[in-house]
Amino acid sequence: MNLLSALTVTTSSTEPGLLPGETVVREGKAAILFPSANEVFYNPVQEFNRDLTCAVITEFAREQLAQRGIRILVPGEKDRVVVRLSEEKNGTEDQEFITASVGERCEVCQGLRVLEGLAASGLRSVRFALEVPGLKSITANDYSAKAAALISRNAQHNNVSHILQASQRDARSEHKLHCLARGKKERYDVIDLDPYGSPSPFLDAAVQAVSEGGLLCITCTDMAVMAGNSGETCYSKYGSMSIKSRYCHEMALRIILHSLDQRAAVYQRYIEPLLSVSVDFYIRVFVRVKTGQAVVKNSASKHALLYNCVGCGAFHLQRMGKKMSQGKHMKYSAATGPPVGPNCEHCRQRHQLGGPIWAEPIHDMKFVQKVLGAVSVNPTRFRTSKRIEGVLSMVTEELQDVPLYYVLDHLSSTVHCNTPPMLQFRSALLHAGYRVSLSHACKNAVKTDAPAGVLWDIIRCWEKSNPVKRERLSETSPAHRILSAEPALQACFEIREDANPQSRKRHLTRFQENPQANWGPKARAKAGGGISSELEDKRKQFQGKRKKPITDSSQLKSLPCKKFRKGTCTYGDKCCYSHELEQETNEKKMD
Repeated sequence: MNLLSALTVTTSSTEPGLLPGETVVREGKAAILFPSANEVFYNPVQEFNRDLTCAVITEFAREQLAQRGIRILVPGEKDRVVVRLSEEKNGTEDQEFITASVGERCEVCQGLRVLEGLAASGLRSVRFALEVPGLKSITANDYSAKAAALISRNAQHNNVSHILQASQRDARSEHKLHCLARGKKERYDVIDLDPYGSPSPFLDAAVQAVSEGGLLCITCTDMAVMAGNSGETCYSKYGSMSIKSRYCHEMALRIILHSLDQRAAVYQRYIEPLLSVSVDFYIRVFVRVKTGQAVVKNSASKHALLYNCVGCGAFHLQRMGKKMSQGKHMKYSAATGPPVGPNCEHCRQRHQLGGPIWAEPIHDMKFVQKVLGAVSVNPTRFRTSKRIEGVLSMVTEELQDVPLYYVLDHLSSTVHCNTPPMLQFRSALLHAGYRVSLSHACKNAVKTDAPAGVLWDIIRCWEKSNPVKRERLSETSPAHRILSAEPALQACFEIREDANPQSRKRHLTRFQENPQANWGPKARAKAGGGISSELEDKRKQFQGKRKKPITDSSQLKSLPCKKFRKGTCTYGDKCCYSHELEQETNEKKMD
């Protein structure tokens, strides 16, 4: 279903308490007031993001509050057995639980304190108040005065003012101010950051302001930077060099986890990733933050440099540090390397150096199973429940100790042969004695503990039955050099039953179609509160330009002249590109 058509928009004539021209957008249990001029940032496509966050925080609250003798009640969910044994030596009796329901302020001191650092309209915070039980308070902060005023109105409109308070401060210092004023005991249990673009300016404050064992929920939408288009910018923001690769979406997840752990280590803290997902045009990570000097010493061994072959895409990880056990103590030292030579052993091309990246597991399987179980038994709670179930099911099937992945069609295109069916390729790896899984981050991903040489042996065996025209291959090309070697492994392509994962057998919604036209990130909000339409207009102008190639020179007049923009075009009116488009753009900027 189209997400925009799924949203219920009510005009002022049918909804009480609205100002002229305002509309109401309903998502989940919330009804959010929006100005007609769209002066506060809102993207309906991220409903999946907000649904998943509500599900994760609910399970986090269930875990945390169960330890404090509180049982949460979720609408539509059957009673779940939560056992908390007495700490007495002979105590085998279960302690009685206090119950906490949605929409109610958890008056007891053990309720969770939540901060949304960049709240915009307050939609996410209102949904927390109406859908997540066991909350003591929610602070919805935004630097825009218009947004802060709208948050207050939306809290009143949804009758959650007793839980939700609006704040208007710079999110880069909002967390620090609360911690300094109220002490460590009043840190936030949950901090949610969903900025437009990079969250890097807010991470230092966030890792300090979250409570011991608290939850950080971070969104990154600057995927062009994190996926390798601008490696130097990625390094300046996250302390990691991104590179263009087929595994760029998982690498982006590992870059933000590396940055979080590195910044937390400065304050003798460390992270434990609970769930990390790459979805649509953004990535989202949920991490638990703890304090411990001894664990922080192990930080270097959790991060790795990445060597990526520019020819065939083979990659190798080099840990930054290593640890050795010496009786009751651990010894930490620098790692030895590099793991590769100056040129790739398979195609003799050079290596690119990327990272450092997080090299440990990016999910906590026990926690993910709890979230998945809660969503599965209560499918009517969220509108995107089917997709949440599909994505989390794939996450539980991933190999947790294998960083990054290969892409099947890229392996075959490297040697210019037909792509083998996924089940046959996975079966060949299983027959060879290796483990293999899919990845939620890429449809044709092959995540395996098999070395790159085994993958190329399987491709060589497949090419023998699906030959390519080798006379057309250059002797210096990766394809020629890979196919020139005889396979050391004779691959068996007989399909195995365990080659087809359960999420694929059950036809779960794993990779949905684009929900609507121009569905990506919306235009950035202006400092005064309005929305800039320039980016949106430009995006629509170039939408589908590769799918509709220009066949007539007259069509070039619909495109701006780049030389005219630089002042170097000498053709004047005879130029086949448009000068008027550039002039109109400049006039708009001057206005």
